[in-house]
Amino acid sequence: MARSTFYYQHKQSLLEDKHAVIKQRIRAIYDKHHGRYGYRRVTAAIRQLGELINHKTVQRLMKLLGLKSLVRPKKYRSFQGNIGLAAPNLLQRDFKASEANQKWVTDVTEFNVAGEKLYLSPILDLFNGEIIAFETAKRPVYKMIDTMLNQAFKRLSPKDKPILHSDQGWQYRMHAYQASLQSKGLMQSMSRKGNCLDNAAMESFFAVLKTEFFYLNQFTSVEQLEQGIKEYIRYYNQDRIKLKLKGLSPVQYRNQPLNA
Repeated sequence: MARSTFYYQHKQSLLEDKHAVIKQRIRAIYDKHHGRYGYRRVTAAIRQLGELINHKTVQRLMKLLGLKSLVRPKKYRSFQGNIGLAAPNLLQRDFKASEANQKWVTDVTEFNVAGEKLYLSPILDLFNGEIIAFETAKRPVYKMIDTMLNQAFKRLSPKDKPILHSDQGWQYRMHAYQASLQSKGLMQSMSRKGNCLDNAAMESFFAVLKTEFFYLNQFTSVEQLEQGIKEYIRYYNQDRIKLKLKGLSPVQYRNQPLNA
């Protein structure tokens, strides 16, 4: 071995040893969150422990450790033609909200386990990305939507009149759905036909859910999946940090003092 090669490799081994402790922390955080955190969230979690570290360093070390995220999936489509009445697009891709219960988004996604299907219908608050209500069912029936709505309505104070945005799925064009919103003073908003970007915030949640939970586990029944979804949404709301929320989880962000 050439002298220069020996000293180069020796120097590299010393540098690797220098990062041994931080590698252990990266691995611990990655494992704690079941592989759901990429380098940016791992960096934020390490900084919360009081250690300053550059995100590029974390990215490089995670690459060395073979820790990476998965490809994001496609979604279930519920459009069945021009049934019922469509609503205007009030949201206009403005996914920022200055307070809770100002702007909500919803949609339905589909899971397939052991030859059976399970459908999930959640409502996400754009203020902090929190899932404020959700319901699952083995068939995409309207009762699932109605139960979810009744859960969400319990979060409202008399002054709250949020926009509720969806795609143009059949369930959102039904008279029963629209009457429920009107009874609580909610304003209905719909994406343009066939334009998933108009509801990108909800699409993003479904992608995270499937990438971080569904594709990382194996399920033998839809009942097992259903219980897992409940546990993941609790984790997503209470424990999973979001960089755009100052490194807090949705519930932590909502509960912080007003002057924080």
